[in-house]
Amino acid sequence: MATKVAGQQCEASNGAQNQAGGHQEVGHKSLLQSDALFQYILETSVYPREPEPMKELRELTAKHPWNIMTTSADEGQFLNMLLKLINAKNTMEIGVYTGYSLLATALALPQDGKILAMDINRENYELGRPIIEKAGVAHKIDFREGPALPVLDQMIQDGKYHGSFDFIFVDADKDNYLNYHKRLIELVKVGGLIGYDNTLWNGSVVAPPDAPLRKYVRYYRDFVLELNKALAADPRIEICMLPVGDGITLCRRVS
Repeated sequence: MATKVAGQQCEASNGAQNQAGGHQEVGHKSLLQSDALFQYILETSVYPREPEPMKELRELTAKHPWNIMTTSADEGQFLNMLLKLINAKNTMEIGVYTGYSLLATALALPQDGKILAMDINRENYELGRPIIEKAGVAHKIDFREGPALPVLDQMIQDGKYHGSFDFIFVDADKDNYLNYHKRLIELVKVGGLIGYDNTLWNGSVVAPPDAPLRKYVRYYRDFVLELNKALAADPRIEICMLPVGDGITLCRRVS
């Protein structure tokens, strides 16, 4: 999840890629102009350096019927390096699926690093957990099944978690992104980062209002647009929207 600037282009492009074999990457979550260019990045930069556990989990996830939900391999590589650059130690992930981005994070953190990971579906996480355990990083992960908002509210009420997280990654229900942001801005430290995934939403953010979009794309598009507008106007953060994967917006808390 040239940019596909209209719903018809999104649909036609995806259909053509599927018919032609398209991206080998799970879910075709790239906004690059051509399949060949994306494949070049994967084969030149990403796959040769992809840790074996991440490759194993990526290939396992590709067989899952909901594989469009996974983080793309280039984004996984980006997150892994980003976490090392900021020396992250205490992190959070909302929306886990089978755990590809979670594994990218766990591999980047020091041995005593921690990830609070939340998802409403433990079954999907259990698919990837044996690979995460084999990679030797399962001890870094505190997985909680269920909605994230009640957990976040409790953490804020407790008081001791304010400004305690170095990095927070959100790849979950888009209609709650703003609700997450209202809480996460209290929990990330000043100078820390929040990453919101899918902020370009398959290119649909620039599609005309009457463009023929897939139902789920149309439903969540307005929520993504609302989030993007709110983040751009939030004086508490600096932002950078990147066309990696399906679009990721990094928010650095400054106050």
